[in-house]
Formats: sequence, C-alpha cells, structure tokens
Amino acid sequence: MSDPSYRIDVDSIRRAFPPGTEASPLLLDFAGWLEGRPWGSVGCFDLRGQFADTAPLFDSSPLRDKFALFMRLPDGSAVGAWYGEGLDRADPPIVGLGSEGEYDILAPSLPWLIAKLAAQEFESAWHDLAPRDDVECQTVELALWLKQRLADVGLTPLEQASSILPDFRGFMAKWSRDREEYWSNHPMMAELGWRLAAHLPKGKNPWDKTSFEVAIVGAQYQARLNWPGPRPLKEAKAIEPLLRELRDDMRRAQPELGLWYSMDFGLYADGRVMPRFDYDERPTIDDVPAELSEAKADLARAPRPERWVPTWLA
Repeated sequence: MSDPSYRIDVDSIRRAFPPGTEASPLLLDFAGWLEGRPWGSVGCFDLRGQFADTAPLFDSSPLRDKFALFMRLPDGSAVGAWYGEGLDRADPPIVGLGSEGEYDILAPSLPWLIAKLAAQEFESAWHDLAPRDDVECQTVELALWLKQRLADVGLTPLEQASSILPDFRGFMAKWSRDREEYWSNHPMMAELGWRLAAHLPKGKNPWDKTSFEVAIVGAQYQARLNWPGPRPLKEAKAIEPLLRELRDDMRRAQPELGLWYSMDFGLYADGRVMPRFDYDERPTIDDVPAELSEAKADLARAPRPERWVPTWLA
C-alpha cells in the first residue's frame, strides 16, 4: 500500500486569512507543488487552514485577525502567519503555536519557512516539520522548486535580510496571563460560579474542575454538565439570562466576531470559571443540529465579514 499523500484544503487556507489579507501566491503554489506527494516526504503536516479559535492557546477567538494558520501538525500544533503590531502585513513572520505551549517564530517569512523545510532545519519541539525516516525524502526537489519559483520573481531566500522581530513568545505568554486574569475577575463568571456552586469539584488540586457545555443559537438554548459525558443540568434555566447577556456583551466588545454558538467552561475548586468559546462549529441542541433559521437570525443581528461566516451557514 502506498503512503498517503498530503492533505490539502485550499479553501480553508484562503478563509483562514484575516479579512483584507489574502493567501500569498507562493503559499498557494506550494500547496500545488505538494499535492499528491507522499505524506512526510518534506515534513509531517497538512496544509489546511484554521482560525486562532481552535489553536492551542487559551481564549484565542479575539486573536482571529492576528493569525493566518495554514499548517496543522499531527500533535495539534499549528503554523501560520502572525500579523502582530507593527509587522509588515505583506510579508509577515511565520510562527508556531505548539500543543505543549511552545510559541516560536519559525521563520521571518514564508520563503524562509519553505527554505528551512527544504534544508531539514527543524528539530526538537518542531521535529514534525522534518521528513519521516520511512518515506522517500523530497526536500532536494523542494529546494530546486523554491529556487526556481523565487528566481521567476527575482528573489532568493538568502537575499532576504533578517530583521529583529518582536518577542512572539513573550506576546503569547502575556496574552494567556491577561486573559486568565480577565476571566478570573469577570463579574459574570463570578456570578456563574456562584450559581453553580453545588457542582464545585470535590478535589482540592488547582487543576480539579467540573466541566459544562452551553449552546445558544437564536432562540435555541442548552446547558449541560459534561463529565462523564453530557448530563442534564438542573440550573440550566436559571443561568440562561446570564449567558445570553454575556454573549451580547462579547458581541458589543468585538462586533466583527459576531455571536458565539457554544461555550465550554470549567468550574474550579476556588470558584473560578474559565471559558472557551466556539464561533464556527454548528452545535447540537437536544442531539439535533441547531436550526439554520435561528443561526441566520443571529447572523442578521450580528453580521460578520464574509469569510468569517461559518461554511455550514454561508
């Protein structure tokens, strides 16, 4: 049986770029070059786009316009362009968001990333960007393709001057600290924790928590306990007005994101509530996919940029 080829989704890559920014011709050409080649022959990844929402980073939905994540690694890590403050939006650095908390600038630009793949320069935390040992390596072919591709437009990777880049790791660490502090002190989270105090975890370890899941789509609503497995929550009706108010407050704070459809959160032993929001996936309510008419009503009330409209709703 032959090795599977790289999984490539150009539509999702295009969609992952912030509104007003497009996937570069080089990235799309690289996807075309990679099409049909054995998976792992130049690195172990797929070229598929995703929003920052699903990246391994706490409360990352508000960062959706700061990243264009176009590469996924087997361990859940993500790679893509970073549109940080003051950076060149036409030629952004390429960063990695690691599943174990590694946040690194992998290359100063996309040409450099591809050149490093061709030179097999990745190891340690980013070893998945190196070729597999049991697949015929095609990095030499990639180097030749890149050299010709850049020569066609008058560039080579080595001619690009390296510049001093911002502290990406520090930016990510500060973001996580600030968002954890934000939600720890959020009055609605404090009230939610108070209303659900009967479900405080029995353990006293800092990581002990009780998990919950919420779905809101238009007039539809569901709140359940989520461990072990979804279970009814007797306080569901009592907390609905609070959750709807939270949803509307978040829309007013960042209107371009629209309204979230689901919220997972953990209630910790000290009463803190740490949430995660999903603006893209179609939730199920009473084990049935949410009504499209209700989702369209949400979209009419809280419009989004076209490429941020979920594919199931577009």
